[in-house]
Amino acid sequence: MTKQTVFRNARIVLEDEMVTGSIVIEDGRIADIDTGPNTVGEDFEGDYLIPGLIELHTDHLESHYSPRPGVRWMKTAAIQAHDAQVAASGITTVFDCLRMGSDEDGGFEKGEMRDMADALAAAARDNRLKAEHLIHLRCEVSSADVMDHFECFEDDAQVRLVSLMDHAPGQRQFQTMEQYTLYYQTKRGMSDEAFATFVARRQEASALYAKKHRDAIVDACAGRGITVASHDDATIEHVNESIGYGVRLAEFPTSLEAARASHEAGLSVLMGAPNIVRGKSHSGNISARDLSDAGILDVLSSDYVPLSLVHAPFVLSDGDDGMALPKAIAMVTATPARTVGLDDRGRIADGLRADLVRIHRKDGVPVVRSVWREGHRVI
Repeated sequence: MTKQTVFRNARIVLEDEMVTGSIVIEDGRIADIDTGPNTVGEDFEGDYLIPGLIELHTDHLESHYSPRPGVRWMKTAAIQAHDAQVAASGITTVFDCLRMGSDEDGGFEKGEMRDMADALAAAARDNRLKAEHLIHLRCEVSSADVMDHFECFEDDAQVRLVSLMDHAPGQRQFQTMEQYTLYYQTKRGMSDEAFATFVARRQEASALYAKKHRDAIVDACAGRGITVASHDDATIEHVNESIGYGVRLAEFPTSLEAARASHEAGLSVLMGAPNIVRGKSHSGNISARDLSDAGILDVLSSDYVPLSLVHAPFVLSDGDDGMALPKAIAMVTATPARTVGLDDRGRIADGLRADLVRIHRKDGVPVVRSVWREGHRVI
């Protein structure tokens, strides 16, 4: 027997327009969208109805698993705490970032992230999760052991996105030594001599490992149909390298020229939603607002604040000269879905998954009132 659910009197945010009306859900799919009056179904009282948000890059699970230096929390408990927060933020599909490769920050032991992935799969099987969780492997290509970590995921179908990162000083995120000095020497209280040794070691590792690890990881992803992302591209040379590797997602470009070149080449340019809410980058690089104003921002990520993913599109649409809300919402729904090949979600359209979010907002921070995943209410 077909199970039918109706929502009425909603401001429905479609990909290209917003309409007032009702939708019908049947067996977890959107069956009909009607702009006429309706007296049947749950009354949204004029609240927004938007697609479930799609999060491509969040380190939030890691903060629950390792809440303090040297502390490891029970994996299932960490996963459930993370899941509850992302779902309550309107996120119905989340790509959890798992770190591959050790660096000067320590990282995780070989097998530790493999165990986390197994715990994620078990939590899904046990029906513990509100959102759908997929995996994003963040690969530090300048790390000597990144391939040891990466190979633990050789046959894991949960892996749908891989990013290529190199945090060596003097390039990409840390284009100037002033930024790097603040991030590492000042915060860690290193002497000048210790810091010089530290910098040299990181630069030597990048020169030795980065290219061969990029090549190996990209080859593996091509064979498995995994989307590849660049990370912190700063120059046209970086962008051209990314294009050559078949990258589809440009994460956090650090200069206007790199972002523009990526966007014009057809890559989806991703920046942090917290950057939009705060109005600036925490690292001092190009801001997401600058890219939005230039028309070259495509995707937003909550990064380290889950609620920012639903907040930022409304910030972008505020004011007389604000972005149209459907266009802003597409940055957290339709465009990330297309970028990673999730063609069954990210839009409110006939036949697609009924991943939906009810939003109440007069001004300020939006309130997530209800969340549905495949037609089932999870919040």
